[in-house]
Amino acid sequence: MKSLVIIAASGVGKRMKLEGGMSKQMLEIGGMPVIAHTIKAFEDASTVEGIYIATKADSIAQLEELIERHGFRKVRAVIEGGKERQDSIGNCIALIEADISDSGKMPDAILVHDGARPFIQPEEIDDITRLSAQYGACVPATRPKDTIKYIGSTPEVFGETLDRSRLLQVQTPQGFAPEKLIEAHRMARDEQWYATDDAALVERFFPEQGIRIYETDYHNIKITTPEDVFLAEAILAGLKRKRQKSN
Repeated sequence: MKSLVIIAASGVGKRMKLEGGMSKQMLEIGGMPVIAHTIKAFEDASTVEGIYIATKADSIAQLEELIERHGFRKVRAVIEGGKERQDSIGNCIALIEADISDSGKMPDAILVHDGARPFIQPEEIDDITRLSAQYGACVPATRPKDTIKYIGSTPEVFGETLDRSRLLQVQTPQGFAPEKLIEAHRMARDEQWYATDDAALVERFFPEQGIRIYETDYHNIKITTPEDVFLAEAILAGLKRKRQKSN
């Protein structure tokens, strides 16, 4: 099983309160930028053949230099993202379509990942690739630790309490059969319909397509707020200890 990967890395980190429009992907965790941790996971995954990255126009040169410095060999392109995350994914899909047309080789799956999730593990990526190819779609998720409630009829009052046993917090990389993801993005672009993740696009335009759940632990966080940096350092230390024990 082989996959191509799209990494969305255009976020400027407004909730991180970074100065000068700095990308949160360039924040250092354990002495290495967040995006470098992210790329390395896919670089080390045996099922990944190629990586396409969408970022801000003024970050392309910096990211290309980082890729060269770390010796990443699977990155095929670093391109400018779009206005919204979905537009950025669409830009990468257009490039993948062209590459598939030129090579005549279709991957078993296309994975879409958030650049600010640096701790996905190579073996998890391989599992998601295989499940995506087998079932047509696969999304990683964790069980919520807190009780979740609807907001009521007025913003100041709670409404219904949801059954936590039937809820999952969705993560990335989300994997799909290539034809389904490509067509879902095409139809969404035609309708100018936007969703918060790629699974929602596939659910809308291919309602018959079940999405396989891949339940993970709580290490695959998204770096979003300043507090996440401290948590990320602790997670990285824990992952290193775990690898040392397994070796």
